[in-house]
Amino acid sequence: MTATTTEATTGTTTDTAVHQAVLDAVRTHTASENPSSFLALNSGNSVFTVPGADGVVVYRRTGRWAVQFGGPFAAERDYGTLLDAFRRHVRDEGLGLVGVQLQRADAERYAGLGFTVNQVGASWAVSLADFTLRGTKFMQLRNKISRAHRNGLQIREVDAADVQGDIAAIDRAWLGSKGGAQQLEFLVGQIGGEAQAHRRLFVGTIDGAPVAYISYSPVYGSRAGWMHDLSRRIPEGSPGLMEAINAHAIEVFRAEGVAWLHFGFTPFTGLDAAHELDGHSPAFQWLMHALWAEGAALYPAQTQLSYKQKWAPDVLIPEYVAVDGPQASLPGFAHVFRACNAF
Repeated sequence: MTATTTEATTGTTTDTAVHQAVLDAVRTHTASENPSSFLALNSGNSVFTVPGADGVVVYRRTGRWAVQFGGPFAAERDYGTLLDAFRRHVRDEGLGLVGVQLQRADAERYAGLGFTVNQVGASWAVSLADFTLRGTKFMQLRNKISRAHRNGLQIREVDAADVQGDIAAIDRAWLGSKGGAQQLEFLVGQIGGEAQAHRRLFVGTIDGAPVAYISYSPVYGSRAGWMHDLSRRIPEGSPGLMEAINAHAIEVFRAEGVAWLHFGFTPFTGLDAAHELDGHSPAFQWLMHALWAEGAALYPAQTQLSYKQKWAPDVLIPEYVAVDGPQASLPGFAHVFRACNAF
């Protein structure tokens, strides 16, 4: 059986057939319940398929490593076929294999195949059926939202193609405030490209000038809804910009009968020994806790979690990293962040 890989590289014309195959896979094959599955459609990803198998494996190659996003997005009968074939392909290429943002069902299967699997963080979700910002616990959040509106914030849902200049201006200001930080990729969403038709974009302006935006990606499976994905604001903007835009989007989603709002994956958060699998690496577990406490230079996990907890999420979803072999690999983990363009 011959496997094939197809590259979809940022800045080039995406192969429409490959795009459709990935979209069909993440929509249809939801057994692992990965709330970030839509990120598989990011430009720049590589897609691995096996003729006759229903599904795809999505990854990026960085240095001597293949960094896989999630588990195979595949029919149950073909999940093992795809994973085994991809593992052989990676080894034949002389690469190491590390998978990230595996869900619990994925993690258990990988551990059973001899991967070293550890919790790497968590994602969070809010049930929208009875969601309300009333009550004491949301008082500070309401105050921030009110302040943004008093400062003149206007919010509207827009077509990304109509506001490219506005988005670019916000991105430049945001990245400039981070000391020239690189645009993150891979495990965060994008705006534009073929997949944009399936996303939703809310933009905030004050006196007609763009000040912030939030992009939402679709989530499939038993907790279907939207994921609060890529978000940016101008650094000198009013307090409460992001909170006000998200609150506005929540009301739009609730009116449409959307059941869940997801807040996506944050590394080093939600760590709990109860989430670990047999055979996990204690040293890697220690490292995750150390990065939660002291790793802000690598990723601002505490700041990200603080924002998500403002919305009182109902569900914590543990997510995992898996390294092919009997021991956790620090180079393999570092290449996850290299794939993200973090360094």
